[in-house]
Amino acid sequence: MTTTDWLTWTACASLAAWLWLLLGQGGFWRTDVRLPRRTEPADWPPVAVVVPARDEAAVLPDSLPSLLAQDYPGEARVYLIDDGSTDGTGGLAARLSARHGGLPLTVSSPGEPEPGWTGKLWAVRRGIALAREQTDAEYLLLTDADIAHGPHSLRELVGAARSGGYDLVSQMARLRVVTGWERLIVPAFVYFFSQLYPFRWVNRPGRRTAAAAGGCVLLRADAAERSRIPESIRHAVIDDVSLARAVKRDGGRIWLGLAEQVDSVRPYPRLAELWRMVSRSAYAQLLHSPLLLAGTVVGLAVIYVAPPATFLYGALAGHAAPLLAGGLAWALMTASFLPMLRYYGRSPWDALALPFTAVLYLLMTVDSAVQHYRGRGAAWKGRTYA
Repeated sequence: MTTTDWLTWTACASLAAWLWLLLGQGGFWRTDVRLPRRTEPADWPPVAVVVPARDEAAVLPDSLPSLLAQDYPGEARVYLIDDGSTDGTGGLAARLSARHGGLPLTVSSPGEPEPGWTGKLWAVRRGIALAREQTDAEYLLLTDADIAHGPHSLRELVGAARSGGYDLVSQMARLRVVTGWERLIVPAFVYFFSQLYPFRWVNRPGRRTAAAAGGCVLLRADAAERSRIPESIRHAVIDDVSLARAVKRDGGRIWLGLAEQVDSVRPYPRLAELWRMVSRSAYAQLLHSPLLLAGTVVGLAVIYVAPPATFLYGALAGHAAPLLAGGLAWALMTASFLPMLRYYGRSPWDALALPFTAVLYLLMTVDSAVQHYRGRGAAWKGRTYA
C-alpha cells in the first residue's frame, strides 16, 4: 500500500468517525442544554451548602461572598470545610463572613483523611455530617471553593430540582478564559467532556451514561443517604462522575448542563497549571488500562490530527482523495467546535487550533499514565492518591 493509499484510508476513517460523532453521540456539540424550565415551589426547602477547601485563600475573596449573598427565600447555611490548608483559608473565610454578612457560615476542619479517602471527599463527608447534625436540609449544594455563583443561582437550582423531580442537578461552571493558554485549552476541555458524557444522554433516565460537574452539584439529602454519598465513592479521583453514577445506579434522576450563573474564578496563567489539572485524572478516566490508553492515543490521532494532516498532504501532493476526505472531516470537526467557542465568547477562528489542542490533551493523557507508573499519579495540592 502506498503512502497516498494509506493516508486516503486514514482520511476516510476520520471522516466516518466524525459523521458518527455528529449524528450518533447525543448531540454532544450543542450548547443549549441549560437549566430546565422551572416553577417556584410553594415552600422553599432548607439547603446546606458544603464547600471543601484546601489552600484556597487566593480565590476565596472572589467566590465565597457570592455564596453568602445568595437571594434564597428559604433557610440556607454554608459549611466551609478547611481541608488542612496552610495559607489561612479557614481564618480568611471567617473574616469574609464577618465583613459581608449574608447566609450563616460554619468553618470546620475534618483532620487528615483516613486511608482510602481522597481529601476532597473526606472534607465533603465532614460537611454533610455537620449539615445533618445542625439542619434538616432537604438539599445539599456541593460546590468548589473557586466557584462564584450569581445571586439567584441557588434559587434556580432548587427550583429546577423541585420542578423536574431531580435527585441531582449539576451545572458545568463557566471556566476562566483570559490568558492565551486558557483560551486554547479551556473551551476544548468542556468540549471533550461533553463528547465523553453527552449531556442529553446523562439527562435521559433510560440511559446508563452518568456524569456531573463537581464545581456545582445540588443533591437531594435522601438521595445522598440512599447512595451512601460520599462513603461509597470515598476513593474516587474523578469524584463528580462517580457521584452521578452512584445516584443514577440507585434509581435517582440526574440532570447536567452548562451554567449561566456559575463561574470558576481560578486562574490558569501558565500551561503547567492546566497540564496538571488534566493529567492528574486523565489516566484514572481510562481505568489505568494500557489498552484503553493505546486506543485513546490512536483515536485522538485519527479523529483530530488526521483531518488537517491528510488535507495538507493532498493539497501539496495533488491527490484528490485525501484532500477531499481530510478536508471534509476537518470541516465537520471545526463546525462542531463553534458552538462551544460562542458559549465562551471566543472567535470562530480559534476552532482551527483544535487539532493542536487535541495533541496537547494526548500528551497530557500519556503523561498522566507515566506519572501513575512512577507512583505520582493523581497528585494534587501535596497529596498523591494510589
